[in-house]
This record gives sequence, structure tokens and C-alpha cells, in this order.
Amino acid sequence: MFSRRSPSNGAGSPEVTGFYEPDTGSVQYVVADPATRKAALIDVVLDFDPASAKTGTESAREVLDFVKAEGLEVEWVLDTHPHADHLMASSWLAEQTGAPNAIGEKVVEIAHLWADLYNMPGVFDPEKDFSRLFADGDTFRIGDLEVRVMLSPGHTLGSITYVVGDAAFVHDTFMHVDVGTSRADFPGGSSSVLYDSLQRILELPDETRLFIGHDYPPVKDREDPAWEATVAEHREKNPHVGGGASREDYVKLRDERDATLGLPDRMLYALQVNLRGGRLPEKEGDGHRYFKIPANRF
Repeated sequence: MFSRRSPSNGAGSPEVTGFYEPDTGSVQYVVADPATRKAALIDVVLDFDPASAKTGTESAREVLDFVKAEGLEVEWVLDTHPHADHLMASSWLAEQTGAPNAIGEKVVEIAHLWADLYNMPGVFDPEKDFSRLFADGDTFRIGDLEVRVMLSPGHTLGSITYVVGDAAFVHDTFMHVDVGTSRADFPGGSSSVLYDSLQRILELPDETRLFIGHDYPPVKDREDPAWEATVAEHREKNPHVGGGASREDYVKLRDERDATLGLPDRMLYALQVNLRGGRLPEKEGDGHRYFKIPANRF
């Protein structure tokens, strides 16, 4: 995988290494406290082949190999939301590291929504499958670094941002500063709500490094994946919200764009795994696991 390190800017500032997973355009993060060598893993991918429905841990193992080589100790396995485009490695990483896994508390509402869409009542139990469900404003620590949780819905109704010193992990809200913002048309999503989340993130200090969830190069004037820009850069240059774009203009732009997009090819597989904390469906009588895919619902 392609990776890039963003160094600490001093006391209270984390070192951040991003790993680009090309099959889904996802960016996975290792967030480390340079003083204590404690770390958290954010939005790490469980590999998946939609053609064969086969999973793998190569991407997650590469992240863990980096952690070992750097002499880091994983204190948290974190996800920002139950992803639609990739399967999360949360459960597997928690088993490998012994660290608690966590996500936002509104995943419970998302689970109810998708249990209806899959016609699988009572199957999802995020309170069992995650060690902690974070509320807006909750705090915790990575080593000596304080982490603050910001509810930032719109892409999903329960997405959260992790603010760690001068770094914020903003998942599927912003895209890179030369692209714009993320889609808001999945069940429970809202472009108007996403606009509010984007504005709240833009209220962070100008120098805050924003780390996004996805990139899909090549884009204009850029061949390589990119995932870091400051609040000031997004406020000035982001083509969707930069320069003080109004809610009305943003919602129109976002909704028109989303109407042209198809579903991610992993979505209907991913949600029934991610709402179990990254666990595959339970084995059936023949000892095998099976996905349930709704027909003609989307």
C-alpha cells in the first residue's frame, strides 16, 4: 500500500501515518503519541473480493506490521462510522491487539435502519460487538494525547470525527481539498445535515490538519492519492464549501451530484459485517457463513 507520514508539530500534536487501500480508495490511519509510543488505528480495511465474497487481512496486517516496526502499542481500534464502501477490520484488530474497539453511539440507530432493509430483525447488536460507543463530546486518551469526539452526520446519521490535538479525522465529510465533499444519499444520510457538519469542522483552528476517509485519483493536476489539508485550506479552496458557500447552493450541488452515483459494489455486503463490528455472519448448519443481499431495494 502507498503510505505517507505527517509528523507531529510538537507537544500535544500526534504523528499520523496514512495507508492508502486502492481497491476502495480508503485511507487507514495510525495515530501515535510521540512521547509515549501509544497509538490508535482508525478506519482500517478488511479486504474483500465482491466477485467471490472472499475476505482477507492483508491490508490490516500491513498496518500492524508498521505498528510493530515503529515500536508502537495500540490502545484503541477506532472507526468513524459503519462504512458502506469497505468491510471494517475492527473485530479482527481487536483480537490481534487486545485493544478495545469503538465507534459512535448512533450506530445503534443505523443498525435498526439496516435491520429493516435486510429484513434481519434482532441480528445486529453494536453494544455487544463494540467495546465502547462514543457520544458527541466524549473524550479519551491515546497515551498523553486527549481525543475529543465530534458528531458529524450527513454521510450517515451517526458518523463521528476524532479530534486529536491539531489533527482531525473527518472520514466521509470532506474529500481532498481539490475535490470537494462526500456523498450524502445513503439511507439515513442528508446533504443539509452534512453541510452543518462541514461547517462545524471548519470552526476548528485554521492550522488543524484534516484527514479524510477516501481519495480516488487521478484528479485534475494530481496523479497520487492525497488525504491531508488544513482547515484554512478547505475554507479557502474547497470547491463545494470554500469561500462561504451557502446551504442552499451546497445542497443543490450535492444532491445533483449524488443522483448520478451508483451504489458502492461492496455496500450490501459491508453493512451487514460492519454493523457486527467487522464480524462475518454466523456460521450456519453446514459450517459456512452466508451474506443476505436484498433484491430490488435500491
